[in-house]
Amino acid sequence: MNAQSRTLVVVATYNEIENLPRLVEQILAVASDVDILVIDDNSPDGTGDWCDRHAQQEPRLRCLHRPGKLGLGTATLDGFRAALDQGYEFVLTMDADFSHNPSYLPAIRTCMATTIPANDVVIGSRYVPGGGIDGWPPHRRLMSRLVNTYARLLLGLSVGDCSGAFRCYRCETLRQLDLDQIRSRGYSYLEEILWLLKRRRARFDEVPIVFVDRVLGQTKINWREAVMAVAIIGGLGVRNMLGM
Repeated sequence: MNAQSRTLVVVATYNEIENLPRLVEQILAVASDVDILVIDDNSPDGTGDWCDRHAQQEPRLRCLHRPGKLGLGTATLDGFRAALDQGYEFVLTMDADFSHNPSYLPAIRTCMATTIPANDVVIGSRYVPGGGIDGWPPHRRLMSRLVNTYARLLLGLSVGDCSGAFRCYRCETLRQLDLDQIRSRGYSYLEEILWLLKRRRARFDEVPIVFVDRVLGQTKINWREAVMAVAIIGGLGVRNMLGM
């Protein structure tokens, strides 16, 4: 793997053996020029082992192994560091469970690469015209809407989908951040990094997607992480209001 490909796709995994082989195949089918970095948190189901075996035959794939479940935020930051260290132009993050359909990759990449003035972040968005959610019960829809509204009001974010993880970032823009100073370890990193980039006048855009609840495997979201995310966003909101 090297940065002759301009884009590194980062997929964080924990027990995704039912999804990852098909996901890798579909990503490369619609975006044959990308490289894929799987960041596996020592999945007991063999996700990381499969990735290592497949990488022996597929030069566009590799796996970064971590010792255990360290959180989506830290996994994504490790992916950012890999993209920056290896000289990629773009880094694109997506879920491993097909909530983010690889068929949207061309539209997201086109929006990032061709829009003038240039975008710094393009979000696969559930909350713009044409976007939506399939398979969520009412309480999860409500929670997601509330978190997005909360983040927009407290952090002054203008995007419709502050908490979506299907994103493409410009590496040159990420270099402006001190990744070691990002506080979030779980899902609140999604709002925190947008806030940090907004303060550096980054340009955001959104491409509509339909988010589909996972069919195979188990969700990693729990109420404890949701409460922690709300608390961290609240702390960032105080800093935002005080101009810190």
